[in-house]
Amino acid sequence: MNVRILVANNNHIIHTQKICEIMYISALQRGTGIATRAPEYIAEKMQSGKAVIALDGDKVVGFSYIETWSHDLFVANSGLIVAHEYRNQGLARKIKRAIFDLSRKLYPDAKIFSITTGLAVMKLNTELGYRPVPFSELTDDAEFWDGCQGCKNYDILMRNNRDLCLCTGMLFDPTYVPHWADINHKPSIINHK
Repeated sequence: MNVRILVANNNHIIHTQKICEIMYISALQRGTGIATRAPEYIAEKMQSGKAVIALDGDKVVGFSYIETWSHDLFVANSGLIVAHEYRNQGLARKIKRAIFDLSRKLYPDAKIFSITTGLAVMKLNTELGYRPVPFSELTDDAEFWDGCQGCKNYDILMRNNRDLCLCTGMLFDPTYVPHWADINHKPSIINHK
């Protein structure tokens, strides 16, 4: 596998239709309602430098993009896909790391969040420093939540006033320091005799 992961730009717009096809096939295979995106939307992400693309030669094999919410206070890394024949080789992890790093570079003070039902995504997010949170800690931007309409579980989300669904909310907060990581805390020394 000789895959390169790059910040997408105008040169990669030729791949937008294929990216949309891979997104659609991935959603069918997982049985989820991943938000479908038009090629024009994917192209806009590439033109604005808010996407990463994985290429094996000239063949697109993976992709992810950045969306911002609540006046750039929140960032979501969305649309992570890997072509079927390239799965289970660590490529998703590399793409996830690349889009996370790009998000931190472009929006260093933003909270990065994800909602997912996928164990693999939860593991990747945890490795990057995300933690599970209730939906109330995520963006309250209605447009984000409207994007869930394509999911087969949307009725569950709406019945629960966007507070609860089958997805797990995960959040990376650049200002969060867990209580157990308090650098001023000194453990007590217990004398065992």
